[in-house]
Amino acid sequence: MRKPLVAAAFALALAGAGAAPAVAASAPAADPASVGKSADTDTITSEVTDLVTSTTATVGRITQPSARAVNFAGTVSLSNCSGSVVRMPSSEDNDPALVMTNGHCLESGFPAAGEVIVDKASSRTFGLLNSAGSRVATLRASKISYGTMTDTDVALYQLTSTYAQIKSSYGIDALTLNDTHPTAGTAISVVSGYWKRIYSCNVDGFAYRLKEGDWTWKDSVRYTSACNTIGGTSGSPVVDAATNKVVAVNNTGNEDGGRCTVNNPCEVDASGNVTVRQGINYAQETYQIPACFGVDNKLDLSRSGCVLPKP
Repeated sequence: MRKPLVAAAFALALAGAGAAPAVAASAPAADPASVGKSADTDTITSEVTDLVTSTTATVGRITQPSARAVNFAGTVSLSNCSGSVVRMPSSEDNDPALVMTNGHCLESGFPAAGEVIVDKASSRTFGLLNSAGSRVATLRASKISYGTMTDTDVALYQLTSTYAQIKSSYGIDALTLNDTHPTAGTAISVVSGYWKRIYSCNVDGFAYRLKEGDWTWKDSVRYTSACNTIGGTSGSPVVDAATNKVVAVNNTGNEDGGRCTVNNPCEVDASGNVTVRQGINYAQETYQIPACFGVDNKLDLSRSGCVLPKP
């Protein structure tokens, strides 16, 4: 995981990538904030050329006629990360909408190992994007419904708007969370609202345990090498290219070949064997989330089938 960005305006101006996102808050004093795929000043300059090149390719892909083409509609930009407006398979149009991102993207800083945040007041804002990646609205949270970096790396904000209000005002639907386990070999797209960039690859497989610094995540999605995600892509929805449903949330990658350290997660199998895959990136599955939300999109960690960590 990586540091929040403090030079987004400069980099985006060079890249010609449009309006710059807001500047992120300062990292915690102990600097665990170098963890993850939040935006990173250390690599930003070297990514500018890549961003310009990829933007052209992405726009071409988006504009190609396809009934099921993955695009930016429903994704959001945060101050230092990416995210998306999501709904459960059973969500109603008049339910308060939810935004999903990573636990390490929370404005309050990284949750400690074992920490779970539930129903915490928040007024954080999110830039809502349309299919072409243009910002069309600012959405506001009323609270953090759920956030953790234990077993998974996810945060879900409840908004002040309903799905119906967002659809009526901006013509944009939420992305639906799939409630079944993803499958190896599936074609996926990692859609970054922060960078307005889409990465396309496949699910390479799954890590029994993914360990990075103090944090350990269970049954993580491993990408094939084509999804070379960068700082700022943290929290991006991982979308099944065939169904347009969300199967995971992008969160980290091994940058330098280190073993189980910050910025260098390692895979640990059921026997304790460690594998390091330099340059490979990962996401956390989201199929288990719908079971934990009931009527009116209300979080209920005691519901049958809910396995998310509890406070």
